[in-house]
Amino acid sequence: MELRPATPADRPAIRDVARRSLQASYSLGPQAINSAIEEWYDEDRLEATLADEERLLLVAEKAGQVVGFSESVISADNTGTLLWLHVDPAHRGEGIASSLFDATYDHLQERGATHLHGRVLADNVEGNAFYEAHGFENTGTESVEIDGRTYVENLYSESEQWGREPVETDDGRTVYVDHDNHERGSIAPFHVVYADEGGDERYGYFCSNCNTLANAMDSMGRIECDTCGNVRKPLRWDAAYL
Repeated sequence: MELRPATPADRPAIRDVARRSLQASYSLGPQAINSAIEEWYDEDRLEATLADEERLLLVAEKAGQVVGFSESVISADNTGTLLWLHVDPAHRGEGIASSLFDATYDHLQERGATHLHGRVLADNVEGNAFYEAHGFENTGTESVEIDGRTYVENLYSESEQWGREPVETDDGRTVYVDHDNHERGSIAPFHVVYADEGGDERYGYFCSNCNTLANAMDSMGRIECDTCGNVRKPLRWDAAYL
């Protein structure tokens, strides 16, 4: 088996592996899976991912066939986030997921990452067990709505916790960035920010791409950083995606 960075020629195989992996691992209907593939792995999105120096797309190849891939991102605060790890169901149980995980971790560390996060839907039993077997801890959850249904996504972090870092707002107030609790952004994760060190009152979010506070969230759950354009998409998918 060869582990290597993805190339533009791998795009059809990546979509195929992602589709079969989603069908095998998640309780998503065919329409939701088709929409997800078009949203996350269309030609333009994959081209942008391959060109983005902050992103890493690795593939696992056996006998000339792509049988798995990982997608990850490293943010400005040196946090590495494993966004997806897909293995063709026909090749599971061969150690491909662990090999991809280790290679992803090594590549992120070479790029300066000092900590790794991951996320997986709660109903993906194998995915959750995988993170736990690799020494990760469940550090929280996030609700996501796909195709009219709400799912729980588990957030994982390495056992060593970073804790909360005090930062000062523009008006001189001290708030606390939780480096172990974050939500996915279009460029890099948004860390949850608390108004108090104990984490009893949520203040807003911290954009890890440009290290600035991003407070605004609309009623649909959308967050956008005014400084760099990093966006947390709404929790609900509207009819345009389905």
